[in-house]
Amino acid sequence: MSIFSWLFSSDMAIDLGTANTLVYVKGRGIVLSEPSVVAYHVKDGQKKVLAVGEDAKLMLGRTPGSIEAIRPMREGVIADFDVAEEMIKYFIRKAHRRTAFTPRPKIIVCVPHGATPVEKRAIRQSVLSAGAKRAGLIAEPIAAAIGSGMPITDPTGNMVVDIGGGTTEVAVLSLGDIVYARSVRVGGDRMDEAIVSYLRRQHNLLVGEATAERVKTSIGTARMPDDGRGQSMHIRGRDLLNGVPKETEISQAQVAEALAEPVQQICEAVMTALEATPPDLAADIVDRGVMLTGGGALLGQLDLALREQTGLAISVADESLNCVAIGTGKALEYEKQLRHVIDYES
Repeated sequence: MSIFSWLFSSDMAIDLGTANTLVYVKGRGIVLSEPSVVAYHVKDGQKKVLAVGEDAKLMLGRTPGSIEAIRPMREGVIADFDVAEEMIKYFIRKAHRRTAFTPRPKIIVCVPHGATPVEKRAIRQSVLSAGAKRAGLIAEPIAAAIGSGMPITDPTGNMVVDIGGGTTEVAVLSLGDIVYARSVRVGGDRMDEAIVSYLRRQHNLLVGEATAERVKTSIGTARMPDDGRGQSMHIRGRDLLNGVPKETEISQAQVAEALAEPVQQICEAVMTALEATPPDLAADIVDRGVMLTGGGALLGQLDLALREQTGLAISVADESLNCVAIGTGKALEYEKQLRHVIDYES
């Protein structure tokens, strides 16, 4: 790439996640990472966007009746087309050093393996409407495997488990493509919901998603602590019995109990994938182990919980949170070599 073309390169790769959106610009790497949240108010039947990303996330659960803060992505796909389009436009403008000489960008977006043709079309159309000259799609498990540094083009079996905000993608790859993949609708959001539900049930305490997420990231664990209690933290919410604000303490053991069901669903998805893997590729996976990527991979001791269930070596990718964005960016950088994994529908 010449200095001139690098300076004016505008092509992008977008990890359009349920919880966070990351933007990778060709030649520059990841330039933006913000929550996939939009705040707007409706006037005369029209939605007017007030804030996007970090600013909008601060408004979640705290808005007056005239303003709504929502996440337009649900379980890895677009739930609100118009709002998602505004969000993508905002992120592209923020990441794009647009000048009079800059052409419209070519954009590659990752999508869950289980996304339907209708869902894929919605994502592609949103990106084109947001100003892309061409929109390509890449399957999330392939992007995650590339981003974690797995040798997916080799004739050997590689298993990647990408745990995002809305979905967990389990895939076996060989020779640069997917041999088997399964997408289950469980991820970071389901874990947050499980914590909210547990606190409501066991403590008669109603907390918001932001508090549940803070509990998960601070003391969340997939296994019961050795001492039966582990660390603890204080949280605040509304007492459901008398309706007043209340503070209580929650321990790691209680969080492990709350997260037992979503963790078990992830373990079952991995076991199902192993059962469906051809014998020779399964033998490779025994040698190489399983790679965990995505924000959910950072849940405490999740690798140990999976190791106990599968008997395989489980490792967490170095930059698990950014793996999909890095992999999508590499597909953009090395497009000629990875052309077969990008769907331009042209």
